[in-house]
Amino acid sequence: MSDAFCSDCKRQTEVVFDHSAGDTVCSECGLVLESHSIDETSEWRTFANESGDNDPVRVGGPTNPLLADGGLTTVISKPNGSSGDFLSSSLGRWQNRGSNPDRGLIVAFKTIATMADRLGLVATIKDRANEIYKRVEDQKSSRGRNQDALLAACLYIACRQEDKPRTVKEICSVANGATKKEIGRAKEYIVKQLGLETGQSVEMGTIHAGDFMRRFCSNLGMTNQTVKAAQESVQKSEEFDIRRSPISIAAAVIYIITQLSDEKKPLRDISVATGVAEGTIRNSYKDLYPHLSKIIPAWYAKEEDLKNLQSP
Repeated sequence: MSDAFCSDCKRQTEVVFDHSAGDTVCSECGLVLESHSIDETSEWRTFANESGDNDPVRVGGPTNPLLADGGLTTVISKPNGSSGDFLSSSLGRWQNRGSNPDRGLIVAFKTIATMADRLGLVATIKDRANEIYKRVEDQKSSRGRNQDALLAACLYIACRQEDKPRTVKEICSVANGATKKEIGRAKEYIVKQLGLETGQSVEMGTIHAGDFMRRFCSNLGMTNQTVKAAQESVQKSEEFDIRRSPISIAAAVIYIITQLSDEKKPLRDISVATGVAEGTIRNSYKDLYPHLSKIIPAWYAKEEDLKNLQSP
């Protein structure tokens, strides 16, 4: 039951929904407040132990404006869930023979969706990656290129443009075997092609060390206090001319913050969590060290603690 205003009772009353008729009825006076309501909930319930062959779904997926037919193609289902009968079915056989111009796009979009799900990315990033790939594919110039690297590069660019950047190493971990070098080349190719299409440079978005901080800290299981100190330190580090990549600065700040706390983290663990080589973290630490008194929050560490800090 829920409450609604009844025009007869002149006040809020409890209402009952009649599912069979689609009526919303006042429980006190019986007045039908709303009729022929549309029930938007599912008309069935699926349980985990039910067979996948008896799928009660009678509709397809949502429309996709990136596909020629909007994604509203008709698929001949398998009779009684039997693959043998389906192969012998003339309808299914003719459908398989027919050419679908969007078949390549559908496979690519599924691959992008799988990579995005493995990285825990939101739907807006996945949609942006699909759009980027479609624009590149429409230029008919990507034939012969590494498809996995191309799709991974689309996802990398989409993350940058949506201000949720991921490192190339993170993208590489879900790229079906594509290497960092291949993804880098594919990224440069896509940026060039999109630039030729629009006649202007492609906006990639600026990467800041703080964009990675919370995720890296979470991977290391750091406490809220140390995470807060790390985020403040990273923001202050941007005031200085430290010529290191944002990822390297983030890794070095995490090392410094953990060494100043009771939950010290080995350099190897930080390297694994951030994807930054141990040697790079050491060099970034050396660049940050002269500015530690202005970078590390005063509430987190005293100046004496900074002087006693040991180099990695």
